Amino acid sequence: MAMKNTAHDEVQAWFAGRLPDQWFTGPAEVSVDREEILVVGPLAEPDVAPDAEHDARASAAAGRISRWREETREERIGIAQSAEYRFGRKVAWGATCGSTSTLFTHLAIPVMTRLRQPERQVLDTLVESGVARSRSEALAWSVRLVGQHTEDWLVELRTAMESVDEVRARGPQTG
Repeated sequence: MAMKNTAHDEVQAWFAGRLPDQWFTGPAEVSVDREEILVVGPLAEPDVAPDAEHDARASAAAGRISRWREETREERIGIAQSAEYRFGRKVAWGATCGSTSTLFTHLAIPVMTRLRQPERQVLDTLVESGVARSRSEALAWSVRLVGQHTEDWLVELRTAMESVDEVRARGPQTG
């Protein structure tokens, strides 16, 4: 389960106060789970001719992200170390520039799962068809696909879980 909303709000507020104002053109998006804090901020788009092809705009955006990553490396490391000490989670970074988004130094956590033969056959089909290189990659691809197509339902479910946490917190305390 994700962190309770109040803890997420504390992490978000800490980063809002800690990140240099000149780094991003708007507020950074901070997401939190049990293992990791992911900080992704919007960068100013480079000046590219309005009639430039999509590939040229994407290359310019990728270059802007790469430059930002290199120029901020030392300071990001210091911020990450402070946050890791304070919140007990690894910190990962990313940036967006126009429609280009890049994540770096983020974790890939192994997750144990038990699948019956029909589910394994789905994964094997994805591997055999070349959609994925391994069962692990096929499972990650499937989870991303489900997430894309059920975002509204997942948001509703997370909100309901927060309500349950609030009711539990108001309930009797065990000694």
